[in-house]
Amino acid sequence: MPTHLKEGQKAPPFTATDQDGAKVSLADFKGQKVVLYFYPEDDTPTCTIQACNLRDNYSVLVKAGFKVIGISPDDEKKHQKFIDKFSLPFTLLTDPQHSIIDKYGVWGEKNLYGRKYMGLHRTTFVIDENGMIRKIFLRPKNATHAQEILSIA
Repeated sequence: MPTHLKEGQKAPPFTATDQDGAKVSLADFKGQKVVLYFYPEDDTPTCTIQACNLRDNYSVLVKAGFKVIGISPDDEKKHQKFIDKFSLPFTLLTDPQHSIIDKYGVWGEKNLYGRKYMGLHRTTFVIDENGMIRKIFLRPKNATHAQEILSIA
């Protein structure tokens, strides 16, 4: 189930807690480009590949004007462990109640080896300086995700 949001729409506002317990809002990034990437769970194989690709290309993303923010249902403590373990230089937001996940329409039925279950669909939203969704990656190429993002810069 892909998101109900479309490129060219205003990104839904949100406020959440980061890995340090600080409040972060989309409004904090007004006038900046934001890579908002939703991922299922800290320290799992595919999520780690994606996070490490963004880490390894972080300086290039920053130079291109992007702020990188990850969101998953995990809590602050789990986010902090993930950041420490892999030296992640960007903010990870907690969304255990799925309030942002639901606003962005990235929770839904998934299918793994014929088993259906509810889960988070790995999705990235690139939001421009005016808060508009510029690009949606419904199935990011995890090992080369930064290059995908930079290709639209």
